[in-house]
Amino acid sequence: MKISQTMPEVAMLEELGRRAQQQRVGQNLTQRQLADAAGVSPRTIERFEAGSPIQLDKFVRILRALRLSDNLDQLIPESDIRPLQLIGAKTGHRQRASSRRHAANASPSGWVWGDKA
Repeated sequence: MKISQTMPEVAMLEELGRRAQQQRVGQNLTQRQLADAAGVSPRTIERFEAGSPIQLDKFVRILRALRLSDNLDQLIPESDIRPLQLIGAKTGHRQRASSRRHAANASPSGWVWGDKA
């Protein structure tokens, strides 16, 4: 099953667990062997394969033990430099998102006289 944006989180977790189990079995590893290689408890492997949530650091350890951690680079791709950044607008990376401005606070023409502010 393909994981899609419209899929409920529960279904995503179940699919990830199923895929991890297929990888583990394909590598001829028991849950205990994978748990030992990943440095997690066998119960964590059981829960993960059953589609229950696990902690992110344990997820990464399991992927590393299954030799799948190279695929993490596709999870959140690096952002490219935008053309405006190349001409020196701002050299640093943004660290925060700007808040949206409410239309109710703005004047109809977009500006106000200094004595009305």
